[in-house]
Amino acid sequence: MRATAALLAAVVLALGAASAAGARRDATITVYAAASLTDVLPKIDPAPRYSFAGSNTLAAQIQQGAPADVFASANTTLPQQLFQKGLCSQPVVFTRNTLVLIVPKANPAGIKSVYDLQKPGIKLDVAATGVPVGSYTRQILKNMGLTSVLNNVVSNETDVREVLAKVALGEADAGFVYSTDAKTVPGQVTVLTMPAWAQPKVQYGICVVSNSPSKSAAQAFVNEVMSKAGQAKLLAAGFLPRVKPKGR
Repeated sequence: MRATAALLAAVVLALGAASAAGARRDATITVYAAASLTDVLPKIDPAPRYSFAGSNTLAAQIQQGAPADVFASANTTLPQQLFQKGLCSQPVVFTRNTLVLIVPKANPAGIKSVYDLQKPGIKLDVAATGVPVGSYTRQILKNMGLTSVLNNVVSNETDVREVLAKVALGEADAGFVYSTDAKTVPGQVTVLTMPAWAQPKVQYGICVVSNSPSKSAAQAFVNEVMSKAGQAKLLAAGFLPRVKPKGR
C-alpha cells in the first residue's frame, strides 16, 4: 500500500511538473507585432515575449526564419503573403484603425488642416512606403489629390512610433499616424482628423507562424485577442471593431 501511495504521489508530482512546464512554455511564446500595438497587446496578455516594429520588417524576419510564434500585422497583405508561402496560418482580421494627421502641440508651422501641408517649407514626417502606415499615408493623400505634399517629406521612418516621436518632439511640423498612436501621447500633439471618404481600409491581420514550436499556445493567444475581453481592450485603446473580410 505504501509503495502504491508513493507511486501515486510521484505520478501526481510529475503531472504537476509537466503542467507547470506547459504553463511556462505558454508564457514564453514570442509575438511579433506592429508598432501600433505596443501599448495594447501587453494589456490583453502580459505573458508573451513581444517584438514590436514595422510590420514589413517583422514579416521579412519571419521569412528568414526568426523565432516568432504569432504575427500581428497592421495590414492583411503581409500575413496573407506569408500564408501563401506556407509560413503562417490563414490570417484573420482582429481590429481596424484610422489615419490621422498630427502636429506638435505648439504647432509652429500653423497647420490647421491637411491642405496646409502644401505650403513650401513644411517639414512632413511619414513612414516609408513598405510600412503599412506609410502605404496608408500615400493612399489617403492620393484619394484627396494631395500627393504633391510628399515633396515636403523630410524623413521616411521604419514604423509609426518613430513618426509619432519626431512630431511630439517638434522635430517635424506634421506626420501621419494611426488615431490610436496619437492617444498614447496626450498633451504632446494636436490631432487633425482626415475625412472618412478618403480613409484607406486599415485592417489588422493575425496568424500563427508555421515553424512555431508552440502552436497550441500561439493559437490560444490569437483566440485571446479575438475574445470578447481582448476585443474590449482593443476598443478601450481606440481601435475599431473588427469586421469580417468579404467572402467569409
